[in-house]
Amino acid sequence: MTQTLMLVDDNEEGLASLQIGFSRSGYEVIAAHGGGEAIKILEEREVDAVVTDLRMPDVDGMQVLAAAMARQPSPPVIIITAFGTVESAVEALQIGAFTYLTKPLNIKELRAQVAKAMEMQALRRENLELRREINSRYGFEDLLGDTKEMRDLIHRIRVIADTRATVLIEGESGTGKELVARAIHKNSGRARKPFVPIHCAALSESLIESELFGHEKGAFTGALAKRQGLFEMAHGGTVFLDEVGEVPLATQVKLLRVLEAREFLRVGGTEPVQVDVRVLTATNRVLLEEVEEGRFREDLYYRLNVVRVNIPPLRARAADIPMLIDHFLDQFSKEHGKADVRLTKRALNRLMQFPWPGNVRQLRNVIENLVLFSDGHEVDVDDLSPEILSDSTKEITFQVGTPLDHVERKLIERTLLHANSNRTHAAELLGISRRTLLRKIKELSLEG
Repeated sequence: MTQTLMLVDDNEEGLASLQIGFSRSGYEVIAAHGGGEAIKILEEREVDAVVTDLRMPDVDGMQVLAAAMARQPSPPVIIITAFGTVESAVEALQIGAFTYLTKPLNIKELRAQVAKAMEMQALRRENLELRREINSRYGFEDLLGDTKEMRDLIHRIRVIADTRATVLIEGESGTGKELVARAIHKNSGRARKPFVPIHCAALSESLIESELFGHEKGAFTGALAKRQGLFEMAHGGTVFLDEVGEVPLATQVKLLRVLEAREFLRVGGTEPVQVDVRVLTATNRVLLEEVEEGRFREDLYYRLNVVRVNIPPLRARAADIPMLIDHFLDQFSKEHGKADVRLTKRALNRLMQFPWPGNVRQLRNVIENLVLFSDGHEVDVDDLSPEILSDSTKEITFQVGTPLDHVERKLIERTLLHANSNRTHAAELLGISRRTLLRKIKELSLEG
C-alpha cells in the first residue's frame, strides 16, 4: 500500500521541487500551499506523515502540528525551521513533533527522517487495526497502547489463547490482569462456556475450599444442602484465580489435583467430581520467593507456570499515557454527561511525568475525578490532585540492566519536572550545558 506524505510550505518553488523528489521515491505526495490548506486536508483524509515549514504567514507549522496530533493515529510531523527559530522547533518536539530540521535543507537527511516516520506510522496503523480487532473480539477497552510492550503483550495473548495451557499472569496491582485473562478465554475454544473469576484474597481460609469445590449436605455447621463450587460452575470453560498466592497450603493440594487429574472432592464428599476447566492464575507476588519461603507448593508453582504472561507497569510504557487519557476522557465525559473535557499541554506533561504506582487503574480514577469536578472544557495543572502535584518524583530507581537510553530519558524528564520545565535550571541540576540538554531533548523525542 502506497504511503501518503503531505508537504506544507508557502514557498511554491521549494514545494514543487520536494513534491517531485518524493514522488520518485514511491510516496503519494500531497502539496499543501500553506498551513490553512494543510489543516483542511488533514480534516478530509488520512496522511501517513507531514513535512511542514514552521514559519508561514497564514497558519504556522505549530498549528499544523496541533491539527495532525488530533488525528488517530496522528501522523508524525517533521518541522522545517531556520536557525533563528530552533527554540520554537524544540518547543514543537515537546508537544509531539517527530523531529525538526534546519534550513538550508539536507535532502538526504530529510529523506532518511521521512522514511523513519513512515516506518513508525506503519507500525502505529498495524497496531490500531490489531487493537480494533481485539476490542471487537475481546473487549480490551482499557488495554490500549502503541508501545512495543503492549504489542508484545497482545501478540502473546493471541498465540496462547486457543491452547489448553495453564497461564500465570504476573503484574503489579492495577495493570489489568483480569482483562488479560478474559481476553485469553474469549479467544479460545471455550469462549461460549463460563468464565469464572475467583478473587482468592477475598475468601476466608475457612470457606475457600467450599467456595472452590462445593460441599455436601452436613459437611459442616450450616451446610444445610449440597452446593456446587465455582469449579463445577465453570465446567467446560475457564477459571481465573486472581491472587493465587493467597490460597492456603491445604487448599493448594486440592488445586494441584484438579490440574493433574481434572477431579476433586467436595468438602465432606467421598465421590470424585470430574471437571473440565482451563485454569488461569494471576499474582502480584513473586511466587518463586513464596516457594522458597515455604508458603507456596513448588509442584503447584511449576504446574501453574506453564506459560507466563507479564503485564508491564504503566511507567514502563509512558508513551501510552496520552492515548489512555484521551480514552478515559471520552468515556467519562459521556458517562457523566459532561462537555468534551480536554487537558492543557502543561497538565498532560505533569501526568506524563507521574510514576503511576497504581498503574492504569490509578490513571483511570484520576481522569474520572477530573471529569467529575471539571467546571469547563479544559483542565490545567492547578486542577490536578495533590498526589500528582507532589514532588515525590525527586527520587528515581532503576533495575540493573535497564537500557541506558531509558535511564537518560527518565532522568531528564524528572529533572525538567522538578525544575518546572525551566531548561536552564534543569541543565544546571544535571551538570550539563543548556545546549546539551536541548540536544538530548531532541534526540530522545521528549514530550515534557
